[in-house]
Amino acid sequence: MYSGELEVQAKRKAVAVLQDEINRILNAGRSLSQLPELIVKKDKAGIKDALEQIASLEEEVESLRRKITRDVADVGGLILNRENLLNTAYTMDEIAGYITGIAFKLSNIKASTLKSSKLEGDLTELIELVVDEIYKLNEIIRSLNSDSAKSIELAQDTQKLEREIDIKYRKMVLKALEISTTSEMLLMKDTIEG
Repeated sequence: MYSGELEVQAKRKAVAVLQDEINRILNAGRSLSQLPELIVKKDKAGIKDALEQIASLEEEVESLRRKITRDVADVGGLILNRENLLNTAYTMDEIAGYITGIAFKLSNIKASTLKSSKLEGDLTELIELVVDEIYKLNEIIRSLNSDSAKSIELAQDTQKLEREIDIKYRKMVLKALEISTTSEMLLMKDTIEG
C-alpha cells in the first residue's frame, strides 16, 4: 500500500467517526426538542428520561472525540488536514456539552413560566431550528468523502439557518426580559442563550 492510499483510508475512518459523533448530537438535539412539551405537561419521568438520554449521548460524543484524537495521532502525518478534523471533533464535543447544559437549565424552568411568558412555542421552534442546523452539519460531514462542492453549498444553507436562529434568539431574549420573577427570567435568558 502506498502512502496516498493510507491517507485516504485514515481520512475515511476519521470522517466515519465524525459522522457517528454528529449523529449522536442530532439525537441529543431531538431529545432536547421534546423538553418544553414535557415541562408544560409536568411529566417528571419524561423529563428525567430525556435528561439521562442527553447526558448519555454527550458521554458517547466525548468517547468518540477521544477515539478520533487517538486515530489521528496514530496516523500522524498521513492526514494533511488533521488539525481541521480534530477541531471539528472538539467543536462537536462542545455542541454536545451545550445541549446538555440547555437541557439542564430548561428542566429547571417552571411550567407556569413557560406558559405565562408564551415562550414555549418559540423555544420549541428555536430548538427545532438548531436541530435542523445540526442535520445540515451531518449532511456536510457525509459529503466530505464524496462531493466537496456539495459541502460548500450545504455550508451556505447552514449560514442561512444560523441567521434565522439569531433572529429568533434576539426576539426571544426580549420576550424573556418581560418575565416578572427575576430568577425565572434569568434562567430563561440563560436557557435561550445556550
